[in-house]
Amino acid sequence: MFAITGITGQVGGEVARNLLAAHQAVRGVVRDVSKCKEWMDRGCEVVSGDINNAESLIAAFKDVEGAFVLVPPTFDPSPDFREALTVAASLTTAFAAARPRRVVYLSTIGAQATHSNLLTQHTIIEEALQKLPTAITFLRPGWFMENSSWDVGPAKSGSIQSFLQPLDKPVPMVATADIGRVAAELLQELCEGHRVVELEGPRRVTPNEIASTFAKLLGHAVRIEAVPRSEWERLFESQGMKNPEPRIRMLDGFNEGWIEFAGGEAGSRKGNVSIATVLRTLIERN
Repeated sequence: MFAITGITGQVGGEVARNLLAAHQAVRGVVRDVSKCKEWMDRGCEVVSGDINNAESLIAAFKDVEGAFVLVPPTFDPSPDFREALTVAASLTTAFAAARPRRVVYLSTIGAQATHSNLLTQHTIIEEALQKLPTAITFLRPGWFMENSSWDVGPAKSGSIQSFLQPLDKPVPMVATADIGRVAAELLQELCEGHRVVELEGPRRVTPNEIASTFAKLLGHAVRIEAVPRSEWERLFESQGMKNPEPRIRMLDGFNEGWIEFAGGEAGSRKGNVSIATVLRTLIERN
């Protein structure tokens, strides 16, 4: 039995589908069991669990071969990252009590970065989990290709914007399909201790390439422009963010190069799904 948090989302769903295809038993861990009829119909066990509630996670992770843990993103965290500290305490308590044989924690590229930024939330959780004797794989994917879902509408109108810049700088990106497939593989591998697996797509992608790929798929020109950094704070605050600094520093990290894989491009595991495949899917969904 493998427990999967976030099974109703893109990545968790991909992990579950890959495990089911390998004829493994799956237990979905969700807040609202009533929303999981699809997974029940597929033969999954579904239990209630909240990432912030250790007692519910202890029950969800009890008697499982492995657990896949995906923490819901907090895009506007408190200045002291108290949300991540709460999750870290909940997970360490749950794993210590439930004792799954192994865990795959979905972390992020740059979790080892020393500069505080939005991804520091994963750094905090990794550091807490590293104190446990449980066999844990920290899966660190690059920038999600599916982040371009926000660009589909603007691309249809002929123009998109980018916070990733300069526009010709290659960025380590990866598709959720590759993340789910690799996570399922790692869950089924016998391992001991702690390890880091860094994951990106077949090759790195520039913002310019995203625009040109949209153009090819949509059949018309798509212009791209860089959003000036001087405008980021005002823009993010206008969107309702109370603490935009971590997000700004994350973007700085990608643009300046200090958010990178510990092993660099040469040391990362490579996925199979291209940016063109992802953008085509996003356009079809839209």
